[in-house]
Amino acid sequence: MPNVISCIFGWNELDRAAVGILGAGQRLAKDLNGKHCVLLVGMAPATVLDELSYLADSVHVADHPLLGKYHSETTLAGLVQACRSINPHIVLLGNDTYSQELAPRLAHRLGGSAAGDALSLRIEGGIVLITRPVYGGKAQATVALRRAPAVIWIRARAQEPAQRQDQRAEVSPVALSLQADERIRIVSQQTEARNGAVRLEDARFIVSGGRGLGGPEPFKQLQDLAKAMGAEMAASRAACDAGWVPATWQVGQTGKKVAPELYLAIALSGASQHLMGIADAKVIAAINTDPDAPIFGHCRFGMVEDYRNVVGLLQKKLLEMRK
Repeated sequence: MPNVISCIFGWNELDRAAVGILGAGQRLAKDLNGKHCVLLVGMAPATVLDELSYLADSVHVADHPLLGKYHSETTLAGLVQACRSINPHIVLLGNDTYSQELAPRLAHRLGGSAAGDALSLRIEGGIVLITRPVYGGKAQATVALRRAPAVIWIRARAQEPAQRQDQRAEVSPVALSLQADERIRIVSQQTEARNGAVRLEDARFIVSGGRGLGGPEPFKQLQDLAKAMGAEMAASRAACDAGWVPATWQVGQTGKKVAPELYLAIALSGASQHLMGIADAKVIAAINTDPDAPIFGHCRFGMVEDYRNVVGLLQKKLLEMRK
């Protein structure tokens, strides 16, 4: 019976992206007439472990003192040992930086194939087919992963969440034999500072600024607007590279890929790399002085205007509506 592994890291939150991985694993296992297994790497709170037990056929906990925090070599070694004990046909990971680093290396160690940024997955003749964006999101390609196991990292929020089962799955430990790898030393770690209470990947509303703002000061005005909207702040790569805002705000091909209900792009031209990061947004609205800005070809609502004539009025109206 083929196994499908949904890999969850204990140091991450069980957010919508993680639940999407579980949903994809659940559906693929059904298509293969196989078993859906959750592999929890590192220890998670008891509440998370209990929730996982209702979203899979079995839960395997790969816990070890060396897996308390991410380390590329020891985490990879632990994943390899755990996957070999489960013998999967498919291994699914999220779109976090850990997974993107580990996926191709894990596939090589297991003798399988790897692909990333999957939007959809299906099975045809026992072969895994994924659809992923190419050419900066202007087209989509279908990739066939013919060597098992297929190791795939999935774009955040691209999958429907897993269905909760009535029966609790068995939770079992995975025996690991790990040693500290001194070739790579973690000198320091810095926790990402969030704009607000919600990660950009999980935000319902996002206000994003671009190069056209001209400097860091206008972003403060945009932050006031975001607060009135209940939105999170983001920015283009140009604004982040200029040092106007933190790099953690960057959205795009080399930044974060988001899927909000509303993405408000202000003074942001809309280069193809940025558009790739917002391809899954339900509604895109834009304010820009350039009528030929590429963003207008991809938004539902657009306004050719200086943002300074709009943002203050929009914020005022939102605050009045709240009274």
